[in-house]
Amino acid sequence: MAGAVPQTALPGGMSIPVLGLGTWTMGEREEAAEGEAAALRHGLDRGITLIDTAEMYGDGGAEEVVADAMAGRRDQVFLVSKVYPWNASRTGAIDACERSLERLKTDHIDLYLLHWRGSHPLADTVAAFEALKAAGKIRAWGVSNFDVADMEELFAVENGKNCATNQVMYNLTRRGIEFDLLPWCRAHGMPVMAYSPIEQGLLARHPDLVHMAKAYQATPAQLALAFVLSRPGVVAIPKTSDPHRVDENLAALDIALTDGDRERLDALFPPPQRKMPLEMV
Repeated sequence: MAGAVPQTALPGGMSIPVLGLGTWTMGEREEAAEGEAAALRHGLDRGITLIDTAEMYGDGGAEEVVADAMAGRRDQVFLVSKVYPWNASRTGAIDACERSLERLKTDHIDLYLLHWRGSHPLADTVAAFEALKAAGKIRAWGVSNFDVADMEELFAVENGKNCATNQVMYNLTRRGIEFDLLPWCRAHGMPVMAYSPIEQGLLARHPDLVHMAKAYQATPAQLALAFVLSRPGVVAIPKTSDPHRVDENLAALDIALTDGDRERLDALFPPPQRKMPLEMV
């Protein structure tokens, strides 16, 4: 077992590991499911206890993979799942959560997110989330792919300030949130969950990162992940089905970027100088 992954606080008193296991694209092929579950189990064995999934991933298949990985050790896992926006009505979100719980073979989800903005009023979605929380089906709720204006609209809704996190795309090539969204979330004591922190593996082949990583005897992917993990109040959820990559991701926690490193990364991947449209996939 590895040492415990550092945690960051959520509004409301819970805490969340700063490094997790993503599951996007898992559960799409039956022949790959056991290997995917094995990679998640390996992550749990190494002390990465946060697993992020969604009803969208593999049309529920990823949640079934997670259930396999968690079998007999649910109490070790901080479990995150998400509801489709078209299911996020006052009654629809409750029904969708029940379906996710059944696929996940658990009686509660630790953090339940609205996957992105849809046509249902935020007030109805929040009411459903609050009802699920009161019933013990979820411990906390949040959102995903919300920009600053969306967050301000959410906070104007009854109980909207109970939002625990905002999960968005963030990596060295997608730094737009640093201009306004990341500071807004920090000001409200709300962690940001960064999906695609290695840009679906593209940063692992970036030639300049290859050169920089050599100084740490690390991989470019580890350096890219270390950048995200070094940001206060940011949680990274890289996805991999390879146990060796899980180990690599964990080792990124040990990389301490210097001021010189940050200056070079800023030169290679300039931070935003103005408001940028929120990027998402």
